[in-house]
Amino acid sequence: MPHYLAFDLGAESGRAILGTLAADRLTIEELHRFPNTPVRVFDALYWDILRLWHEIQHGLGTAGKVAAGARRLSLAGIGIDTWGVDFALLGADNALADNPRHYRDARTHGMMQKVFAVVPREEVFAQTGIQFMQLNSLYQLYALKAAGSPALAAARTLLFIPDLLNYWLTDVMRAELTIASTSQFYDPRRKTWATDLLGRLGLPVHILPEIVQPGTLLGPLLPSVAEPAGLDPVPVYATGCHDTASAVAAVPAGSGNWCYISSGTWSLMGAELDEPVINAQSLEQNLTNEVGAAGKIRFLKNIAGLWLLQECRRAWAAEGAEYTYDDLVRMAASAAPFSAVIDPDSFLDPGDMPRKIAAWCRDTGQTPPASPAEFTRTILESLALRYRQVLEGLESLAARRFDVVHIVGGGSRNALLNQFVADATGRTVVAGPSEATAIGNILIQAMGAGELAGLDAARALVRRSFPVETYEPKATGDWEAAYARYCGLRR
Repeated sequence: MPHYLAFDLGAESGRAILGTLAADRLTIEELHRFPNTPVRVFDALYWDILRLWHEIQHGLGTAGKVAAGARRLSLAGIGIDTWGVDFALLGADNALADNPRHYRDARTHGMMQKVFAVVPREEVFAQTGIQFMQLNSLYQLYALKAAGSPALAAARTLLFIPDLLNYWLTDVMRAELTIASTSQFYDPRRKTWATDLLGRLGLPVHILPEIVQPGTLLGPLLPSVAEPAGLDPVPVYATGCHDTASAVAAVPAGSGNWCYISSGTWSLMGAELDEPVINAQSLEQNLTNEVGAAGKIRFLKNIAGLWLLQECRRAWAAEGAEYTYDDLVRMAASAAPFSAVIDPDSFLDPGDMPRKIAAWCRDTGQTPPASPAEFTRTILESLALRYRQVLEGLESLAARRFDVVHIVGGGSRNALLNQFVADATGRTVVAGPSEATAIGNILIQAMGAGELAGLDAARALVRRSFPVETYEPKATGDWEAAYARYCGLRR
């Protein structure tokens, strides 16, 4: 009866999840949950990385108490996954050279254009196959160079956020493949760092660590970490350290043509392929080729996701109006449909989201939403329309139709959005599991430990272990008219 501990850190919160493999099933149990709140200093936005490390130690201590309790269990592995692209720089003493910045930090504004002035956009894509977003690691690193950063000058090692936390757990510095592939300086065809690209940009390559596969055993938990938590030297695995890679590993799909949406703060919509698709068409559609578990390619698109609703909820709370997400979805279900449509990907910067959405609507000749119910419905409908657009692009490049859309992650609990997706795309939607990221984290650890034979066995285990909800499309001309309107309005 092996037990695995998964730390799943998202943009809003983190969790420590205990997974148990028994009787041909996987069960999970939340041991610790904590907020992940960025910190602003002047005009810079940082992750509170030491607070996150404190919370991981707290989660380890909770696991230690469970292990020593009535169940008398022992852990077979520990794994960490986080969001992508962000990194830390370590100096010669292996301490932080600076606090890691948040991907929404304003320092990357204009950096894509500065990079393209040195290496054309087409050449960047040809080497990396990654979609262009100003938050990518490449532009963060170039922003440091452009600013003459002392931290970059002093850096001896670059570690992505989960790699940094793994280093603090084990004293082993490695770059796990799935998180490295989000950087836009990894070459998925050569399967190595895109050193030629970095060299042409004058960016250091000596700071890049060795890349390891998901499921790699990094080493035992350090005594200085294990002993205060009451744990043995538990094996620490480089799991699918990018949260989307772990979530996709837990998609409960069998055979047939399917695509996925990992739904949360971001919506990651894509297909699982055997080889990257790097050509003029994928460049034109700004699609991305990230690496997944078991050598698969996550051919996908980053979409703004439920972050827009999270930001609206924060703005309303600051004005004294507190709503739960369930409140907002219930209100939205009764609001008038298609009062406005927006491009979710036009909103990158945080703060005052209702005002930004209203301004976008006025700029596109629409009447802005007037209430939280209308704002919520506009966001959810627009996400569904964006998913349809991305689906059409994926199908054209993969040269096949995807009959089923699997929605996993926290957003899979949003029944209204799930039905909107079925209606907008005309496809069957299968929603769940909601804890796909933590589940996939555990599955990849178990694959690394030899408990599971591979990805097919892992997904079969998910199908046996977790319920899903199915949504069939309801034919309506309103969605067709809304999609035509949406395509005409995108800027």
